[in-house]
Amino acid sequence: MKKFNVAVVGATGMVGNKIMEVLEERNFPIDQFYPMASANSAGKKVHFMGKEYTVEELNEHSFDKDIDIALFSAGGSTSKKYAPIAAKNGVIAIDNSSTWRMDENVPLIVPEVNPEDLKWHKNIIANPNCSTIQAMVPLKVLHETYKIKRVVYSTYQAVSGSGVNGYKDLEEGSKGEPNKFYPYPIAFNILPHIDVFEENGYTKEEMKMINETRKILHDDSIRITATTVRVPVFYSHSESINLEFEKDFDLDELITLLEKTPGIVVKNDIKNLQYPTPLDVAGKNEVYVGRIRRDESIDSGVNLWVVADNIRKGAATNAVQIAETLIQNNLI
Repeated sequence: MKKFNVAVVGATGMVGNKIMEVLEERNFPIDQFYPMASANSAGKKVHFMGKEYTVEELNEHSFDKDIDIALFSAGGSTSKKYAPIAAKNGVIAIDNSSTWRMDENVPLIVPEVNPEDLKWHKNIIANPNCSTIQAMVPLKVLHETYKIKRVVYSTYQAVSGSGVNGYKDLEEGSKGEPNKFYPYPIAFNILPHIDVFEENGYTKEEMKMINETRKILHDDSIRITATTVRVPVFYSHSESINLEFEKDFDLDELITLLEKTPGIVVKNDIKNLQYPTPLDVAGKNEVYVGRIRRDESIDSGVNLWVVADNIRKGAATNAVQIAETLIQNNLI
């Protein structure tokens, strides 16, 4: 098997560390490996695939060397500056920030959902928002089969989605320490506020879910609303998703359809209290779906409870899967 030269930009961060872990778990075909980060982290040591590497400082010349794929997890400003430099040097940049997601020239990819969009990449590929990724895996197959008219998202998102600072606020807050990152305590509390508020009253996170869903499903006609909430959970985002279809459906057939969909684990046995929870799903790469039931307030609607590890499927695993899909389809 051909091997590839791979860089991880932001290698010392939470997602960067997880990307390296996932690359190793999935035995990604790597020849040369280049961990990169800001000047503050340059010189640190990281362990990867049985070897120790020194983290390089990211700069304008980092991609002069022979690199095939760069997995970016270093924030929007870094990606905005350096992803085009990488792309110009023939490197495929797979970016975890929001910088390129709504750029019409950049594909926004969930490999189980829209791998065909990789064919038109111009060396920059966007990883969707974590909360969007996990929703897309079940929604794609349901949209193809029943035609989604309307989506109502209500999310319950883990603090790791805010990075190390959010994690620390919960960890220290549970010990009685004051909040330093969130505007209010997150320990023993929930905050209906993720990212900044926009003029329409929605948060930026909510608008990400709305806009990214339409782009990934290639359908601007879907009516979508969202409320995103930060909850005192370390890992795994949970989502209550209410769907209204154009076509009627048989509930058992819908459940079977989800069970057969790659990347989904259905856990839906209410008689035995079996449904996905964040603790169950943390550390897993799949999207878990449960509490599947008709919405009896409308003619053709269904409710889903969708849970996924936001650092894995919501970030690192999805990015690595994009790279794997490029290789499988001879697009690199």
